This record gives sequence, structure tokens and C-alpha cells, in this order.
Amino acid sequence: MTNSNKLKIFNDPIYGFIRIPSTLIFNLIEEPYFQRLRRISQMGLSYLVYPGAHHTRFHHALGCMHLMQHAVQVLRFKGIEITKEEEEGLLIAILLHDIGHGPFSHAMENSIVEGISHEEISLLFMKELNKKFNGSLTLAIDIFQGVYHKNFFHQLMSSQLDMDRMDYLKRDSFYTGVAEGSINAERLISMLNVVDNELVVEEKGVYSVEKFLMARRFMYWQVYLHKTGLAAEQLLIRILKRAKELLVKGVQLNCSESLLFFMENKVDVNNFSSKNLYQFSQLDDTDIISALKQWQYHDDFILSKLSGMIINRKLLTIKLKNKAMSSRKVREQFDKTKNKWGLSDDETSYFVFTGEITNRAYNIDKQNINILRKDGKLKDVAKASDHLNLKTLSKEVTKYYICYPKETV
Repeated sequence: MTNSNKLKIFNDPIYGFIRIPSTLIFNLIEEPYFQRLRRISQMGLSYLVYPGAHHTRFHHALGCMHLMQHAVQVLRFKGIEITKEEEEGLLIAILLHDIGHGPFSHAMENSIVEGISHEEISLLFMKELNKKFNGSLTLAIDIFQGVYHKNFFHQLMSSQLDMDRMDYLKRDSFYTGVAEGSINAERLISMLNVVDNELVVEEKGVYSVEKFLMARRFMYWQVYLHKTGLAAEQLLIRILKRAKELLVKGVQLNCSESLLFFMENKVDVNNFSSKNLYQFSQLDDTDIISALKQWQYHDDFILSKLSGMIINRKLLTIKLKNKAMSSRKVREQFDKTKNKWGLSDDETSYFVFTGEITNRAYNIDKQNINILRKDGKLKDVAKASDHLNLKTLSKEVTKYYICYPKETV
């Protein structure tokens, strides 16, 4: 194990220089498991909508670590005890929180592996690294799982106002050019405090929290749930489904060895062994893109058509509505596509389908953002704010979509 810490800083376009605080963290960053994040896009297929959105999970993880360093400094200044060991545990937990993401991030969850989230895979990676680093990640794992006795540690890492969200909003708005999503993370962090082992925001920070929640809502509808990105993501899910079907029938498909492993084997929460974890660690965006480039010329009409749609950005038409589409209109589109290409019902369902998306910028029932008033009392931000929109933001909004080929319009 190398103990050199030659590279002490990264130059980040958002925060400037990011300092690597310890040899252990430097060595974790050098691990192949972590370096793989350079090849996993932070925003999936959003670059098909926002051409600048090519940043990676690697960028994001380092950014989160930087913000966590800032949060620890602020809380210590306010008299909250955080030991050196706890600080390192916090930094490792946030650094590795996304290490379990598969290719194209969220688009691939439940497509490559079944019934296991990226958080669960992150935990498996952390446990493997803990063996290699002789138990030095144990505290970080406890914080990651939310079992460490200082509850606010887990809230700093995973809550409605955590370092993860602060970094991805600031970073994603920068790389997409969507200025409305930009937040002042430094101001928000400087307003944090701890009361009764819970993370709170001081009263003078209430407007910064409002801006944060408004920015989050805007980014979800304008960027993360953008209809074109949604159509591309659904195509990718269906491509992998079709590929699996063809392999079951004995049809040969060219793709990387690791991708083929997950296409041919059902890997879920019950059989995710160390061997499977290693195979998963070999997967990144290039496996998928490389497969699509080959599959667009495959003899199977569905696989080739869908793959070509993503490679050449000839995506399905998508309509987004506040109410579910009538079954008659869906059937009309379905029949048009079926007849035009001479497909069966099952084959047509790859090209014409409906679904729904939901978004809630603030969940008043879960991990509240509490405002610490000057009289020492705590009040939920939605009640403490004089901004009428915050109560609206705590309601879940559902939108409905239909996708169908442009050629049948």
C-alpha cells in the first residue's frame, strides 16, 4: 500500500482547488473502483438535451467531499465536537456514496441488476475496500448506513439538505448552463448548526433554504425529468430488455464480456457475490455506447432501430401531460406503429408506451429541514417561511407521458 500523497489538490471548475486531506483518502481515490467513476456520467443521457452535461460521478464525489470539509469547519467553529477520526469517516462516506452507480447512473438501475439500488452496491464496494484497508473504513460505513450515534453525520450525507444535493445542483446547473438551478452552497453550509443531535439551519438562512428548494424543483422539471432525456432513458431500458430476450432465444450479440455477463445472468440482491461485484466494477458508459454502436446494425429490427435512435439522437416523440392519456389515443398511436412496421403487439410495445413521473421538491413528512429560531425553538422550513410556494413545493406532482415513433406521426 503506497503512503505517498503526491497529489494534494484537484482543480475543480466549481470550487477552485479541492484539497485531499489524508493519505487514506488519496489512496481510496487511486483505487480502480473509484477511478471507474471517471467513466460514469453524472447525468445519464442528459447530454442529448444539454450538450455540456458530460461531467462524471468522479467530479461530483470530489465536490461533495469538498463541501463536507467546509461543513465540518463551520460546525466545529460553532462548538460542535467532531474528532479527526469522525471527520475522516464523514469524508470517506461522502466520497464513496455514489461508487455503486452503474453505467449512465440512474438509467441503468434495475436494468443491469435487479432489485438492488446503487446505494446497496456502494455499501458492497465500501465493505470490499474496508477489507483491503484493514478496517479503516468501518466508521465511514457506520455513518453511511446511519447507525453511528451522531445522527447529524448521516444527515450531512443524506437528507433533504445534504452535501450530495448541494453539489449536484450547483454542478449540474453549471454544466447544463441552466442558471436557475445554481445555489449558494457556501452560504447554506455557513448557516448549519446542530440541536439535540439533529442538523438544523439558523433562522437567518431561511431565504437560502427557500432558494435551494426552488432551484431543486426547477432542476427536476427542467433538467432531470426533461421529457427528451426521459425518452432517451426509457429507450435505453428497453434496449437492454430486448437484448436479454434475444440472448435467451440463443441469438448472438456482440458486447463487452462484463455487459454480456449481466445480460445472460440474473443478478439481484440475493446473489450479488464478490465475483459479481468485480464484474459490475468493470462496467461503465463505454460498454453501453460500444454495444449500441454495434447493435444498431443487428438483424433484429427492434434492437437495431432502438439502438440507432440513441446513437443518432433520432429519439421517440414524447408528450407530457397533467392527466393520463385516454386509452383510445394510446391505441391509435399503437396501431399506427404496429401497421406501419408490421409488428406484433409485444414488439410494438417497445416503441409505443406510457408512463408517469413524480416530483416533490420538499417532503414535509421525511427528514424535515428545521429552522432554528432566535428564541431557540425549531420550526419546519415550510412553516417558518413566508414564501407561499414552499407549501406548494411539499405536494407531490405527477405528470403522464406517452412515447411513440416520429415516423408514425
